Parts: sequence; C-alpha cells; structure tokens
Amino acid sequence: MTRRASRPVRVFAVALAAGTLLTTAACSDDGNGGSTASDVAASSVTDEARAASPLAARTSAAPARLTEAGARAALITEADIEDDWTKVDDAATWREKLLVGKVDVAGFLTAKTDAADCQKLLDRLYDDDLLGKPAGASALAGFEQGDSRLLHQVAAYDRAPLAASLTWLGTLPDKCDQFTATDAKDGKRTVQVIETSVPEEGDARQGLRVTVQGTTNGTATTLTLDVMAVRVGDDAITVTAGGLDGDESDSAEQAVKEGTPRLKDVLAGRTPAADPGDDD
Repeated sequence: MTRRASRPVRVFAVALAAGTLLTTAACSDDGNGGSTASDVAASSVTDEARAASPLAARTSAAPARLTEAGARAALITEADIEDDWTKVDDAATWREKLLVGKVDVAGFLTAKTDAADCQKLLDRLYDDDLLGKPAGASALAGFEQGDSRLLHQVAAYDRAPLAASLTWLGTLPDKCDQFTATDAKDGKRTVQVIETSVPEEGDARQGLRVTVQGTTNGTATTLTLDVMAVRVGDDAITVTAGGLDGDESDSAEQAVKEGTPRLKDVLAGRTPAADPGDDD
C-alpha cells in the first residue's frame, strides 16, 4: 500500500515543477523570439523521462543489417594474420577431398543420431557452411601457406538458427570424439573431434579441432583443421585453418582477434583499420 500511495505524490510533484516552470517562463518572456513557456515545460518533461529510463535511447535504434559491401570490408587481410600467408582468388572453390566420406553408422551402436551429426559435420566442413546457410549477406577470403589453408567467412544469419548451430558445435566433441568414414573407394578414414579454446571475442563462440587420417595417392596422410566460430549479434565469423602441415591454431586465433573487431566496426558504421593496431 505504501508504494501505491507514493505514486500520486510523485506525479503531483512533477506537475507542480512543470507548473512552476510555466509561470517563470511566462513572466520572463519579453516577446523577442525566446523559448515559450510550453517549450520549456516540454523540454523539462522530456529530460525527466530520459533520466527515468536511461536505456531507452540506447535500445531504440534497430541493429545495423550486414550488407554485401560490409561483409567484404569485415574480411581480414594478409597483414592481420602475419606469418607467410598469401591471399588467393579461388577460395570459393576450395574443397578438401579428405572430408568426403560416409560415416560408418555401425560403429555408433545405438547412437544413430550421433552418426547423423558426425556426417553433418563432415558435409558442412566440405561445403564451407559450418554454421548453416547464411540468411543474408556473406563474404569469404582465403589464404595459403605451404600445404596449409586459412578461410575466413563473414555472414548474416537468423538469430535462432545461428544460436542453435553454435550449441550443436559444442556437442560434437562428445558425439563425434572418434569415428570412421568410408570414401568412394572403400578406403577407411579415422576422424577425431576435440573442443578447443577461442579468444574471448563477440557474444558467443565455439572452437573445434578436426583431424582426418587417411590416404592420398596411396600415401598415409593426416588432415588437421582448427575451426572457430564467433557470433556478433545476428552475424558471425567462421575461421577454418590447417592442412597436411599440421594445426594452425595460432593463425586461427589471430584471425578471430582481428576479424571480430572488424565486423563490429562495420556494424557500427565505421571503416575497419587498414592495418592491425592502426587507430588513425
């Protein structure tokens, strides 16, 4: 009852203050184009409303939508990942044949749904859509270094599917810790999936290391891929780095550290810095 009784008192106090301002403004108006009494009162009420609800101004604007030009601007450059990475023009055509294979469902005993998730992982890695098909703008950049490759993707998604994809990635180290896949020539490949750490960037993140042991032209080979995904609002960056030379976790982490701020800059209407650490 005390809280209900205090409300009319507060309203009356505000009304009284506004009335006082009206009286003061009316007395001081000399007719030379100054603020009117109603203008002063309206300004006072508006200022008080903003003070009472400080979050209103910050949350009223809708978040920026990622455009194709913005997605391209958010892509990292060679300078961002250092080392000897060289940008290529054919990254959109990259496909890793060691990822092609049919998961051996029999090896999962009763966990048939786990086998489906492992197959989905291989297929999405091969198609470069680890988080699913984008719902809007997207862009990618590819880099090579020896027998290793690094792919950086920026894309817009719908919030719910994007969150679900990140959650799904987090389940794979348990569901797909080790399994067998068979290629078109009945060759066996052993696949292992473990969880890895991701730099504290963005709103949510998930990291995996996927290794595939098989043969290439009759020679035993091991493909190692470090995969990191970071959500920024309804958008996300995905970094896939590795190859036959071993893991490229350091480069993947650097791509996340440089790529996430670039995406944030684009969404805020700013132009990303040309070089790392360039704030001019």
